[in-house]
Amino acid sequence: MARVVMQAVVSVDGYIAYPDDTVGPLFDWYGNGDVVVRANDDWQFSVSRASADYVQPFWDAVKVTVIGRHLFDTTDGWSGVPAAGEQLVVVTHRPLPEEWRARFPDAPFHTADSVEAAITRAKELAGDGLVCVCAGDVGGQAFSAGLVDEVAMDVVPVVLGEGVRFFGGHAGTVLLGDPDAVVQGDRVLHLHYTVTR
Repeated sequence: MARVVMQAVVSVDGYIAYPDDTVGPLFDWYGNGDVVVRANDDWQFSVSRASADYVQPFWDAVKVTVIGRHLFDTTDGWSGVPAAGEQLVVVTHRPLPEEWRARFPDAPFHTADSVEAAITRAKELAGDGLVCVCAGDVGGQAFSAGLVDEVAMDVVPVVLGEGVRFFGGHAGTVLLGDPDAVVQGDRVLHLHYTVTR
């Protein structure tokens, strides 16, 4: 059965982007090493050996990614190629733009009108693989609904002071287990937790 992990690169104070959706120094570690990591056929980056040993198996395990419509629009749907995994589910109440579909007719993208429906669809598509739900609003909704099994954070040593919160609008207490992965990369700390049920 598929596992669902909520993941993002995050500042020490819990933000995954500035209010204008730019990421500032959050992604700098993607280019500060000499070990190549491939997220997909179109996107690769060079990181430290420690980060590569942690990140590459994670990327390889992801079968389906779940994002919100805002991220889809911000990235132009990554030109029809999921940033991670083989397929992507967009939580949206509107169809994907016809002109986008015309440009990328073979894009393995699906839509769902709720977070719950998106996670259900993503788990069906992933089989025994990993479903990665992007942190932020959609991730926070999935987390609040009890649909997230694991939390993975790539913590960058920067304080943004404001912006898009890792857990979106989630409020309340949820216990996580002790971190089962703590990996120090170069200018990033990789953390992985299991959600306590």
